[in-house]
Amino acid sequence: MLTLRSIVLFVLAALAEIGGAWLVWQGVREHRGWIWIGAGVIALGLYGFVATLQPDANFGRILAAYGGVFVAGSLLWGMVVDGFRPDRWDVIGALVCLVGVGLIMYAPRPA
Repeated sequence: MLTLRSIVLFVLAALAEIGGAWLVWQGVREHRGWIWIGAGVIALGLYGFVATLQPDANFGRILAAYGGVFVAGSLLWGMVVDGFRPDRWDVIGALVCLVGVGLIMYAPRPA
């Protein structure tokens, strides 16, 4: 159950951070204005809060593992929202990152 909770939190964190960064990008690069930028800043702050809810208490481990989730999530976001089509190297790289997430977060460790 803790693993499922952790995975859900990683997904929520990715949505908040990637979505927040995308909103800022849209506000600045696509000239959509301060409302988009402000919404992005709020979403980025929400990401920071969601990360604290992870069951593991080790900040470094959580952020290191989240990096892999961020890589895969960013490619997925680009596909869904911007019509980006990753090539095989993007997909292989994302899969390598997700294997790293699994090892960092869910490998058995002595108590």
